[in-house]
Amino acid sequence: MDQVQGTAAAKPPPPPTFAAVYGSQATFVWRSMRRLGVPEADVEDAAQEVFVVIHRKLPEFAGRSALKTWVFGICLRVASDWRKRAHVKRETDLDEAPERTTSGETAMNAIARKQARAKLDQALETLDEDKRAVFVLFELEQVPMADVAEAVGCPLQTAYARLYAARKAIEAWIAANGEVRS
Repeated sequence: MDQVQGTAAAKPPPPPTFAAVYGSQATFVWRSMRRLGVPEADVEDAAQEVFVVIHRKLPEFAGRSALKTWVFGICLRVASDWRKRAHVKRETDLDEAPERTTSGETAMNAIARKQARAKLDQALETLDEDKRAVFVLFELEQVPMADVAEAVGCPLQTAYARLYAARKAIEAWIAANGEVRS
């Protein structure tokens, strides 16, 4: 039985199943949509739109990049489109009901976390789309910078420059508006 060695290695692995992608990336997608400027009330719908795109394009995923960076690229495009459509909003927000905590977290801690998240969202709003994407991926999602550069489609040094500029803008916002803790 002679087998040609190397033919198995040349064959790319099959793309992951949609269920596997959803299970491993749902929380990441939700956080990314929030941090990329999709209004809180629309995050669920925007995340669903991301997974519709993932479902449609999953057979094309060749594994040339990490799954997380491929998914983030889709998040970037969906969030950008969502923000462009924001002026066509059809719903009016009502006062939110208070959040319940089930983890034993005190109400004061929950309020402090929510306020810190709101401040972080305000600080992120000051960044342009390119800087925001790099900052969110590198600082908040802890994605390696090489993968960040690939996800946003820029050279590595450009990604570092955007991160530097984003950090300076966030520091300036914090100095002007108060500290962000979460």
